[in-house]
Order: sequence, then C-alpha cells, then structure tokens
Amino acid sequence: MTIIVHHLENSRSQRVLWMLEELGLPYEIKRYERNKATMLAPPELKRVHPLGKSPVIEDTEAGVTIAETGAIVEYLVEKADGKLGPLAHRDSVLRYRHFLHYAEGSMMPPLLLKLVLARIPLFGKKAMKRIQPMIDVHLDYVEAELANRPWFAGDEMTAADIMMSFPLEAARSRAGLDASRPATIAWLDKIHTRPAYQVALEKGGPYAYA
Repeated sequence: MTIIVHHLENSRSQRVLWMLEELGLPYEIKRYERNKATMLAPPELKRVHPLGKSPVIEDTEAGVTIAETGAIVEYLVEKADGKLGPLAHRDSVLRYRHFLHYAEGSMMPPLLLKLVLARIPLFGKKAMKRIQPMIDVHLDYVEAELANRPWFAGDEMTAADIMMSFPLEAARSRAGLDASRPATIAWLDKIHTRPAYQVALEKGGPYAYA
C-alpha cells in the first residue's frame, strides 16, 4: 500500500475512494466518524493535517500529504499517467478544467450555506428561501450542460465527473434536484451503477447521498 485515505463518513472523501477504484490504484482507508452532536470532523484529523478536514491522502512512497479534493484528484490523475484526465479535444480540456474547479468553487458554497441555515430555527428557514434560487441557477446550468453530452467534459468520463458527484448528490438529498431535471438525474443514476462506485461505497462505510 502506498496511498492512505483519511476518510470521514458522509463527506467529500467518498469521491477519492471512487477515484482510486476507477484508477485501479492500491490504497488503504483510515475511517473517522463525525461528532454526533456537532457533525464536525473529529480532532484526530488534525494530527494528519493542520486543517483537520477530510479528505486527506498520504502517499507513503512519495512521502507527501495532500489535502483538498481537487488537489488530490489532480495528483491521482498524474500518478495514474493521465487516466481520467482531460480529453484530447481543446473544448473538452476547457470543460474538464472548468468543472473540476466549479464543483467546489461555485456549486458547493450555496449548498453548504443551505445546510447550515437549516439548523437555525426560524431565521434559517426564512434565509433559505433566498438561497434556493441561487442553487436553482446552478442546477439549471448543470442540466443544460448534461443535456448536450453524456459526461461533463465530453464523450468519456473524467475526473471532472468525480468532482461533480458530491455537490449533485447533496443537491438531490437536500436542495431540490429531482426528476424535473432528467439529464442530471440520469447522470447520477449512471455513475451509481458503475462497479468502481459500488466497490468504493462498500469500502467507505456510511454515506447518505448515494
């Protein structure tokens, strides 16, 4: 084993397990449970990385520790000699780069804000009414993109699809993604049937969004 995944239940790190299964790279999982009262990551993760967040991977062969899902995904593409990386066509390359960063940079913030507001009585419910239209803009955008091609970057699955999985799973769970956006739902159903996804789900433990 050369790659250790510090995996927090019900978190973004499920994507890293899926990525590793798709790439066929050997790895080991160290599991962490959330605090039942706060739902935050346990303090043990700070021993791995100062931010105390998941995912984090350790490549023991290379002697490096990497945090942030996007950085991890790009590192794994490089380690796998470009597998799941950008496609050859220029437009596909640009879409790949866009969605690789769009997932966390643009789509996740309003989803996370809605999750936080949902835990605040009264005020939170009022504020959420303003957040949902922001989320709908993203959901409409994604639907239009997936209506034009089978995967986010083009005709083949790439790491950009893996990055987009968590925000769209979260949106279906708590932010209004439903059958009214059929291309997006079909894409989610498609990734969930992939053998590598199923194996990663089994290895990763509790994950509420699949």
